[in-house]
Amino acid sequence: MTYSIKQVAEKTGLSIYTLRFYDKQGLLPFVARNQSGYRAFTDGDLNLLKTICCLKETGMKISDIRLYVDDVMAGPTSIPHRKQLLRQHRQQVIEHQRQLAANLAELDEKLATYEDPAAVQIISQKQAFAIAEKRQAHLPNVYEG
Repeated sequence: MTYSIKQVAEKTGLSIYTLRFYDKQGLLPFVARNQSGYRAFTDGDLNLLKTICCLKETGMKISDIRLYVDDVMAGPTSIPHRKQLLRQHRQQVIEHQRQLAANLAELDEKLATYEDPAAVQIISQKQAFAIAEKRQAHLPNVYEG
């Protein structure tokens, strides 16, 4: 079974524009064209497109995705390089997750402060400390309107 670019857009949630952009960036060399010259996607193409979307959504650069796709097109001899690319990217994703977790903890801490019944007092104390710190450093009080 084959799918048109419109059907693929509907199935994947990607826009037709994005699919054409990916094609122009060299990410879809595996997609054949039918007798009329239109892209004809197969189920296998959709599987590889799913991987491309995963790599893109996890922050891999287009140029690195292109390297991965080129490796796929080269066949099994490129497995070592594919593994290397994916291992490096996996480490970057793990680091990004760590950063997100730290940022989420910061947001939770701020929300806990603002939801505390003594929020006004807590924030007033923090602001007073910041003002005193500026004064001690001979800086203007930027908290005055």
